[in-house]
Amino acid sequence: MPFAVYVLGLAVFAISTSEFMLSGLVPAIATDLAVSIPDAGMLTSAFAIGMVFGGPLLAVLTMRWERRRALAAFLVTFAVVHVVGAVSSDYAVLLVTRVLGALACAGFWAVAAVSAIGMVGENAKARAMSVVVGGTTLACVAGVPGGAFLGQHWGWRSAFWAVAVLSALSVVAVLATLPPSRPEPPVRIEWKPLFAKPLLVAYALNALIQGATFCTFTYLAPLVTEVAGLGEGWVPVMLVLFGVGSFIGITVGGRIADARPGLVLLVGMIALTLGWTVLALTGGSGIATVALVFIQGLLAFGIAPVLTSRVFYLAKAAPALAGGFSTAAFNVGNTVGPWLGGVVIDAGLGFRSPVWVSALMMVLALGVLAVSRKKSADTVRRPVDPGVSRSTQG
Repeated sequence: MPFAVYVLGLAVFAISTSEFMLSGLVPAIATDLAVSIPDAGMLTSAFAIGMVFGGPLLAVLTMRWERRRALAAFLVTFAVVHVVGAVSSDYAVLLVTRVLGALACAGFWAVAAVSAIGMVGENAKARAMSVVVGGTTLACVAGVPGGAFLGQHWGWRSAFWAVAVLSALSVVAVLATLPPSRPEPPVRIEWKPLFAKPLLVAYALNALIQGATFCTFTYLAPLVTEVAGLGEGWVPVMLVLFGVGSFIGITVGGRIADARPGLVLLVGMIALTLGWTVLALTGGSGIATVALVFIQGLLAFGIAPVLTSRVFYLAKAAPALAGGFSTAAFNVGNTVGPWLGGVVIDAGLGFRSPVWVSALMMVLALGVLAVSRKKSADTVRRPVDPGVSRSTQG
């Protein structure tokens, strides 16, 4: 695996830390800027929305750029907006920096994915993506708890400064290690493949599976304390445990996904569905919750390399825009899943209900996969029209 791919993974660690760290900083930000908790929470929503629209948009705008230049520009922008956010005392300014940071983050993701894929052989795409996406799991394990630690000891602004420094260091590393590349082809060449049914299925699976994952992950704290009956001290332990499972899953999944992608995807999705169902049924048991949080993190990110690399296998003629739409699909799930979890909680169904939503989203994902495979099989079995056959034979 080229060293530059690992550099991209470390850069993703920096930007993913920023994406998720606000979960532990919202109360401090609300107090410091004299806004409500929901208003401070909007900073997270703004980032997610920016990620949804930013991936395809930035992929188009930078298509004619050399990849190192594009990646460096996104990282510089990301560092600058975090510096502005760290020194600002105005909520509106901070909100704008989160949107701009999300756009830069989405653009970096889209270009980083196609860059990593382009640096490896045909049979190593999933492994390369496991390294890049692994930066997100490292953020869950180390970055997010680290941001919370900085926020508790030196204020929430110190976490923003730390992300700015990490992003600046990533700029230097990217420029030093990534090989030069040719600009992408014009947009008119890339649009058509993006509407192929297999790609639409891949986007849908990505959104549904990520939505199921983050639906439960977002409400993990009340699940641990209110349903499983564990103390509050278990919450950070469970977050780290989920992150460790995710890191192991994505490492192992990346090594086996290229050889048997279809099997890994199907088995992983079935196991995830069963896992969320069992967690919903046994959530009152502390032991079961501890074990399943680790297992579900492992499974969810274990199939992530298949989900991401599948897009690039299917869209060889449109890698940049495919990466942008894949990023958007991921963040659609990251937005819709927690929203659905909040809806069922607000409906009075309890803190166990988001886990049932996760299970139902996985059932829907399995249905999408089954229908797409059936249609593919029907297409293969469909007899050829004799007239067409004769005409092609001359």
